[in-house]
Amino acid sequence: MKYMCLVLLMVIIPLMFGAEAIAQESMGVEVLKFSWSKERIGWEGDPFRGPIEDFDEVRARTRNEKRIEDAKRGNSGEIDKIRREAKADAANIETQHQNTPSRYVFIYKATLKNGSGKTIKSIDWDYIFRDRATETELNRQQFTSDEKIAPGKTKELTVVIRKPPTQTVSVTSLNTSERESLKGEVIIVRIEFTDGTSWQQAQPTP
Repeated sequence: MKYMCLVLLMVIIPLMFGAEAIAQESMGVEVLKFSWSKERIGWEGDPFRGPIEDFDEVRARTRNEKRIEDAKRGNSGEIDKIRREAKADAANIETQHQNTPSRYVFIYKATLKNGSGKTIKSIDWDYIFRDRATETELNRQQFTSDEKIAPGKTKELTVVIRKPPTQTVSVTSLNTSERESLKGEVIIVRIEFTDGTSWQQAQPTP
């Protein structure tokens, strides 16, 4: 009887592990490649900037426009002088903006292949950063990409944000050696399909 129980146990355990492996494979979505980069932006090309003019600059421009209009109505001989002063103010503001320190945005990419047999509607994915020497996780960026990917198709997911991979990566200067100490990995956390079904990464047992 003990021998039969042992045999039965030996049969059941491989089947349990085999079922888990099949469940993972049934997702069918593969990360082909991934990367991150750092791109310099100035004030004129900053996609995240607010209004270009601050309060004092708006006030100065409005004041100059009013002076010009008043001079026109009064046929003032000083209108050319007022226009020159307004032009000088505008040039000074533009110079100040051009001297604003450049900042950086961070571009995270992952190329996925959909081998699931279903059309993907949305994907949650994490870009994990580890210390190359110790394998310690330093940070992870969590993204949701609303991208339709048909069965058998490949698509590159791209996210542009200000947040750096880790706190050791500068947001105001360029250091070409910053990535040398980092090791990256992309994992798929959740997938929604257009047919209403979804796949969720299994949570590790505590």
